[in-house]
Amino acid sequence: MSKKAIRTDSAPAPAGAYSQGVVAGGFLYTAGFGPQEPGTGRVAPTVGEQTAQVLANVSAVLAEHGLTLDDVVKATVHLENLKSDFAEFNAVYEKHFTAPYPVRTTVGSDLANILVEIDVVALLRD
Repeated sequence: MSKKAIRTDSAPAPAGAYSQGVVAGGFLYTAGFGPQEPGTGRVAPTVGEQTAQVLANVSAVLAEHGLTLDDVVKATVHLENLKSDFAEFNAVYEKHFTAPYPVRTTVGSDLANILVEIDVVALLRD
């Protein structure tokens, strides 16, 4: 099986030894993205604003391979404050996807000074 790394300046650069995305086996897998704005590193204060930025970062990686959030089949979400932030996160998340929604796992995590991190798996188009 071959794999191809995806790289874009429209999403935050990796902070370690990982790719922004990898295409393999008919899917594009993204790294877990936080809410940092590319270039500035700015992080918005609310979970809703952070969710919108995370999804913009994920979308930028998908776009490098001609995909959109509509191609996502699986999302994994980490929330710093799962119980208190879930409703606000979910309201913003829902606006970025259409039915049938991707399957999703949402967990509480100890994140490094951010409120949300998301990675996705997207099905490649024929």
